[in-house]
Amino acid sequence: MEQPHDLTMEATRVWDRPAVSVPVLVCLSLVGGRFPSFSTEANLYTLGTGGVLIWLGLSNRVPRRPAPRRLGAGAAWWAVPAVIFGVFEGATFVLAVGDDFPTFSRLADPLLEDQLTRSAAWFAWLAAFWGLVRR
Repeated sequence: MEQPHDLTMEATRVWDRPAVSVPVLVCLSLVGGRFPSFSTEANLYTLGTGGVLIWLGLSNRVPRRPAPRRLGAGAAWWAVPAVIFGVFEGATFVLAVGDDFPTFSRLADPLLEDQLTRSAAWFAWLAAFWGLVRR
């Protein structure tokens, strides 16, 4: 007798469980936190880890979680600050205004001088990116 599909559950892969993925993200963030801000090593590490996560997201190697069915009416208002942030960050970067009107990443640089704080920021970035890969 064949089982209905809605009662069966796909077994998760061992490497996809939080007990494995969170320590891997912690190790990657500790390595990323060791590099000084805006250094060549940090830029290459960012491009490398981001590239691998993009590749995992575009391939079918990672099981997908279901996306939310529909966003609420107030969700569009959350896009407004993100768009404003992107416009200001992009304009100041392209125009290379320097210290007169620095980018937000330059303003956050004094906060990220400590390796532990930089590692925590790396972990937040990797965890958010991993969440996007899973969608």
